[in-house]
Amino acid sequence: MTEHEQLLTQVAAKARNTRPWGWPSLPEPAGAATLARAEAALGFALPPLLAELYLRIADGGFGPEYGLLPLLDSEPSGEPAAVAQYLANRESGREDPDWPWPEGVLPISHWGCGMYACVDCRSPQAPVLLFEPNGDPAQAWFLDSPGLTDWLHAWLRGTGWYEEENEGVDMALWTGFQGPATPARTP
Repeated sequence: MTEHEQLLTQVAAKARNTRPWGWPSLPEPAGAATLARAEAALGFALPPLLAELYLRIADGGFGPEYGLLPLLDSEPSGEPAAVAQYLANRESGREDPDWPWPEGVLPISHWGCGMYACVDCRSPQAPVLLFEPNGDPAQAWFLDSPGLTDWLHAWLRGTGWYEEENEGVDMALWTGFQGPATPARTP
């Protein structure tokens, strides 16, 4: 079994045995037609691992804290669908240039208080970002994990920043997006 398959097996097992807040049960996986409609609406493809999570594990409802958002349709948890949230964030960013939303950055999990875990779908590593809008727009984006694989491993091991014993962990600002209100930063 490859490392990739082993990761998907571990995620599937934990997904079957845990329920994030607001999810009464694990939804069925999304179908290929749902994925195709989602990617058409977004205008970009999901990274392969993210697509596999939706196609093989479930259409949201697993993962840290509130769990992954459903891809296209809201579920009983009341969480918005990832595609709808992305499109709304992009539109909102056009209306308020102080809070632009980067192209290709898909919100995948809601943390509460307007915060989201997001995947940079433009990068082959699919880095996971934390959007934290409760302060200065120039300091609202953080690098949560260098890749979706690492983010999932942190969830499986209980080592994510959101775990109680890891409170206060500092994350680096994400330098991959230079919005109109964001001053240029050098790494």
